[in-house]
Amino acid sequence: MDIQTLKENIVARIKSACVAAFGEAPGEIEVGFPPDVQMGHFGIGCFPLAKLFRKAPDEIAKRLAGSLSTDDMVSGVSAAGPYLNLSLSPAILFGTVCREIVDAGQQYGQTSMGEGRRVMDEYLSPNTNKPLHLGHLRNGALGMAIARMFEATGHTVVKSILVNDRGVHICKSMLAWQRWGRGRTPESTGTKGDHFVGDWYVRYARESEKDPALEKEVLQMLQRWEGGDPETVELWKTMNEWVYDGFSKTYEDFGLEFDVTYYESDTYKLGKEHIQAGLEMGVFSRDDRGNVVFRLPEDRFGLEKGGQPKRVTVLRPDGTSLYITQDIATTIIKNTEENLDYSIWVVGSEQEHHFKCLFEILRALGYAWADDCYHLSYGMVNLPEGKMKSREGKVVDADDLILELKSLAAEEIRARDPASELTDAEVAYRAGVIGIGAIKFYLLRVKPTQSISFDPRESISFDGFTGPYCQYAYARISGILQKANASGADRRRSDYSALGNAEELALLQKLMQLPDEVAASVKEINPARLATHVFNTARAFNQFYNKHPVLHSDNPSLVADRLALIAATAEVLKKGLHLLGIDVLENM
Repeated sequence: MDIQTLKENIVARIKSACVAAFGEAPGEIEVGFPPDVQMGHFGIGCFPLAKLFRKAPDEIAKRLAGSLSTDDMVSGVSAAGPYLNLSLSPAILFGTVCREIVDAGQQYGQTSMGEGRRVMDEYLSPNTNKPLHLGHLRNGALGMAIARMFEATGHTVVKSILVNDRGVHICKSMLAWQRWGRGRTPESTGTKGDHFVGDWYVRYARESEKDPALEKEVLQMLQRWEGGDPETVELWKTMNEWVYDGFSKTYEDFGLEFDVTYYESDTYKLGKEHIQAGLEMGVFSRDDRGNVVFRLPEDRFGLEKGGQPKRVTVLRPDGTSLYITQDIATTIIKNTEENLDYSIWVVGSEQEHHFKCLFEILRALGYAWADDCYHLSYGMVNLPEGKMKSREGKVVDADDLILELKSLAAEEIRARDPASELTDAEVAYRAGVIGIGAIKFYLLRVKPTQSISFDPRESISFDGFTGPYCQYAYARISGILQKANASGADRRRSDYSALGNAEELALLQKLMQLPDEVAASVKEINPARLATHVFNTARAFNQFYNKHPVLHSDNPSLVADRLALIAATAEVLKKGLHLLGIDVLENM
């Protein structure tokens, strides 16, 4: 028997009790968990039954409790106000859950609810004039967590990235290097490629304050690039390659993966044909200045202060396009080429209006799939010092933050075991796993819409709502299982009959909930929900372990039972962290 069959058995019993007590069975019954494990292992709220049976929910719960009998499986039934609670025999409850988890291994928690659906997850969207910053790390952590969560629920996920590789901002770095670079390269200066190019972007900002004429030169360079001037294009390619080489190192370090790459240099001219078609359809119109505009529906966008309809420009009078123009075309290309059922854009909250307009325009153009486009809006990320400002060279650099967290993790490893004989290489490896995990968990633990003040010291703590806390719980279990193997204790001899105290039940409840939490996190497109569940699972384990010994018992059956329980816990922690993009360590 597996967990699903166990729940179906409970539902069947409750339906039979409904027939016995009220003469008919409801169509559906949702089985949940009582807030206190002492009340029971499973339960239902009787509110949905009140209309069907024309009785108060608390009366329904009482009568159903009286109609349910106990047996080898169900050890207790009770009513608590409007709730009906059932307790199961430990051998069946713990045995069913732990066996399924251990047998499934890292497949546990996966469902098929998205089977047959193809999803594009677009995230990161970097500019090739500067290195990645802390905001990109939040974007990347969200993008990868979403991809893994959707894959775990049976979706086929296409991870994509749109690289902003052209425009005035790119030309600023190019002009600065051309003026003052003197042929230097990332290799000749020992500088990571994206940092090298970013330094020239900062140099331009500094020099342009002294020489406003540089602005004109930058625009001229952009015109030469758009005109296909060979020298300008070659410089653009060279500097972008430097950036891509730097980006790839950060992607690898932070665990970011992409299946499809789109470049703005390929898409910026696209979309005009769609605008023309929209003009002919009457979707767009021209304003008195000659702009092609889209009138935003009043019921969803409201009116301007003067009472006029709100509009968004999709083409300038001279025929040049805007970001939304190319986004219209790129989105159509994505859905056509990739045959998508759903699209997600992981983009900062400052672009909320842009995406609302984009989706509204696509609907008006007749694309029904526009209803299956979703902007995952996320808030700003700051260090305690304040807001990031890349133009002024005060960006919270992603590589620097990763390096700092690895250093803090290494300090923590050494401080926890000063006499350790770990090699520098092993410390560096562990610090890498812990440091990256600390960043990701801290960025994922709150809802995407919330802004974050990132505290490096807090994020690396082994105590509290952090990644290292969850990783340490897994490592702690691994250490216990290693000792058990060395001592000859065998969890395979477990019959689970010795389990059942409050802490064991609370932990088991968290293990059972993983598949539902993964599915709910996907429905909400909210990795924070899963991060919270992983933390609560780790905390439930620690509360159990701090109160009850696993190996130190004179009862071999109890030892075997608890070893089986924590082995299942390790699988759940590892799976949950993996879905968040976080690795685990057998030893920390």
